[in-house]
Amino acid sequence: MGVTKTDLFTEKQNELASVAKVFAHPARIAIIEYLLQSNTCFNGHLVEELGLAQATISQHLKELKNSGIIQGTIEGVSVSYCINSQRWAEIKLRFNLFFEEFTPPSDYDTCC
Repeated sequence: MGVTKTDLFTEKQNELASVAKVFAHPARIAIIEYLLQSNTCFNGHLVEELGLAQATISQHLKELKNSGIIQGTIEGVSVSYCINSQRWAEIKLRFNLFFEEFTPPSDYDTCC
């Protein structure tokens, strides 16, 4: 397995790639979609909703939480998760700026 040479890239490039990696799993996308619709939930609800094992859900929640996309609060023996609105806005802005860097010329049909 090769080593990623992140030092060859800018902080912005590394950050965007890191966030893109978090979004690169359909279970995480499903979790995010569920949280966006419900505004909050308990881990147990995700198990019921997505049909994945508790351990699998927990692993994906950990990745999402480590990236700052979601945040959780302990309520008794359960944890309630929601979208971290500040981080969400930051990620949205970064991706919007990235996609807006390309403006095709008016006569652009193919690149080759």
